[in-house]
Amino acid sequence: MDRWAYENAVELDFSRRSTPTDNALVESFNGRLRQECLNEHWFLSLADARSRTEGWRHFYNEERPHSAPGWKTPEEFALKHGSQANSKVP
Repeated sequence: MDRWAYENAVELDFSRRSTPTDNALVESFNGRLRQECLNEHWFLSLADARSRTEGWRHFYNEERPHSAPGWKTPEEFALKHGSQANSKVP
């Protein structure tokens, strides 16, 4: 991972051990991904895993309301506030 990060100019920044509050937004997202997607499916291949996670990503960004932006989807929130790039999960 270190090599890949170096070759792709990615700076790795790790949270302190046993302190999920250091990065609560990412921890919350990871929990939702695990609960709503990864625990719900048996992946039959890498292509199947990519397809199912892409489907979940679409659902998460464009169909699933989120509490923080007033029960809007990230897409609705971005359109209302004119910042599409910063509101969606990549």
